[in-house]
Amino acid sequence: MMISSRKTALILALSALAVACALLPAGAGAATGRSVAVTASATVKVPNDTAKLGFGVKQERKSRGAALQATAKQLRKVIAAAQGFPGVGEGDIRTGRIDVRPVQKGKVTVYRATEGIQVTLHEPSKAGELISAALAAGATGVSGPSFSVGNQEAAFAKALAAAFTKAKERATVLATQAGAHLGAALTIEEGSGAEFIGPRSFEAESVSGAAKGAPEPTPPTKPGTSTVKATVHVIFELT
Repeated sequence: MMISSRKTALILALSALAVACALLPAGAGAATGRSVAVTASATVKVPNDTAKLGFGVKQERKSRGAALQATAKQLRKVIAAAQGFPGVGEGDIRTGRIDVRPVQKGKVTVYRATEGIQVTLHEPSKAGELISAALAAGATGVSGPSFSVGNQEAAFAKALAAAFTKAKERATVLATQAGAHLGAALTIEEGSGAEFIGPRSFEAESVSGAAKGAPEPTPPTKPGTSTVKATVHVIFELT
């Protein structure tokens, strides 16, 4: 009988505790449970450290084989000039498409062969000098330079850090207006990804060489900067 009374008392006590807990406000005795969500974007300018250039060679002969042979011989000289240039490393030269087609010149049919290379230059301020060297070696066409940032991950990291700093500043303002203090970041979400806005590249299908024996002129080039944009969505705790 006594055991039964004790069980009844225990059940009543647990029931009362459960009701009391249910009546407590959410988060009572702990954090307020309030938060603030902000979105911020930031852009940073990063110096371009890479330039891409294309060089082409074109030759015309009476037969396909002769046209290809003449083009290959001339392109080897262009490749050699690029390989020995400062800022061009192993693996920075890639050959492109080879094209051979008949061309009618009056009553005579000749064959025109074209071939090119793409060069990555890691000293972009010397792009003009590389163009001069390639033309002097026999290049008949130039495209570029196209300037860009080589290590885009590092550049994007700077933009992300700037975006987070801006998000925290905005959240601090909102927290103050709400009569609270800004706490830790609860969640951080990256936006749509890196957005690089670089300078325009200039292209020319063909470039006339200087007079025979005269040095090739060095065109002026400026690498400039690329703009990197990053966006973050952050939820901060309010205390």
